[in-house]
Amino acid sequence: MTVNTSELTQKILKGFRLKRGDDLAFFLSLPLEELQQGAHDLQEHFCGQHVDLCTIINGRCGHCSENCRYCAQSAHNHAVIDEHPFLPIAEILENARLNQDAGANRFAIVTSGRALDGADFEKVLEAYREMHRTLTIGLCASHGILSAQQLHRIHETGVTSYHHNIETSRRFFPEICTTHTYDDRIRTIRLAQEEGLSVCSGGIIGMGETWEDRLDMAISLAELGIQSIPINALMPIPGTPMEGRPQLSGADILRTVAIFRFINPEANIRLAAGRKLLPKNGETAFQTGASASITGNMLTTSGTTIKEDMEMLQRLGMNNR
Repeated sequence: MTVNTSELTQKILKGFRLKRGDDLAFFLSLPLEELQQGAHDLQEHFCGQHVDLCTIINGRCGHCSENCRYCAQSAHNHAVIDEHPFLPIAEILENARLNQDAGANRFAIVTSGRALDGADFEKVLEAYREMHRTLTIGLCASHGILSAQQLHRIHETGVTSYHHNIETSRRFFPEICTTHTYDDRIRTIRLAQEEGLSVCSGGIIGMGETWEDRLDMAISLAELGIQSIPINALMPIPGTPMEGRPQLSGADILRTVAIFRFINPEANIRLAAGRKLLPKNGETAFQTGASASITGNMLTTSGTTIKEDMEMLQRLGMNNR
C-alpha cells in the first residue's frame, strides 16, 4: 500500500481518523523522517508549543500480588528494590509542593498492588484532599483496578485524572500478565470515564510484542478516547522475567511516537520510561509527536529532572504553561 504522508496528514487535520480495520502496514515502511514531519505538523496543530509535564511519587512500593513480567514490584519476581508501606502523608504533601514549585503541571500518587483499599485507601484520600486544599498543581491518581465507588470518592477529593495503562495489545496481554485480564483494565478505564475523570492510559513497548501489537494498542486507545497516552520503552530490570531483553533503538521509539500521533492526533503523547534511549534525551521526539512527559524521579527506572525538562523546552521554543 502506497501512502502519501502529506496527504494523510492534511486529511487528519480536516477530521479524518484512522480506525480498526484500516491497513496500517504503511507506517512500518515509510521513511522515519517523512513520518516524523507529518507527526510534527499534527502536533503543532493540535498541541501548539505546549508540553505537559507530570510527576509521580511511589506512594506504596513492592509486595504486589500481580505477576506482570516487566515489573520490579511484583511479588512473583525477584528484583531488588526499596520496598515500603504507604508513605506518611506529610512526605507526600512536601513532595507535591516541591514539584509544583519546580514547574510541573500535575502530580500523581502511584501505589503498588492490584488495587488500593482499606486504611491505605483512606490515607490516599486524605492526601488528595490536603493537596487540593493547599496547592494548585493538578492531581492524578494511579491505584490499580478500582470500583466505581472508589473512583467517585477519589474524584470528590479534587483529583481530575486517573492513570491506568492497557500496557499492550489484547492479543499480547496474556504474555505479560495472567493474574488479571486486559478486560479488567478496560473496565476500570470506562468506570473512570463514566465518573468524569480524564484518563491517562498507554503502555510499554519492547516486551516482545510485534509492530502489529503496537498498532493495535494505538487503535484501542483511540477507541477509548484516551486524552493522555504514556509510551514507555522497556528498561529491562534484573530479577524480572524481562531481564536480558534487548533494549529498543531510538529509531523504533521515535517511529512509535510518530505513529501514535497519527492515530491519536488530539491526545497528549507522553514520553515515560526509556527516554534515555532517545537521541538528546527525547528532544527530537518533542518535535515529532510527543507533547508531554513524565518527569522527575520515576518508579523503578531512572528519569529526567523537571529542571532539565524546563531547560530543554526553553531551548526548543516550547513551554508547559
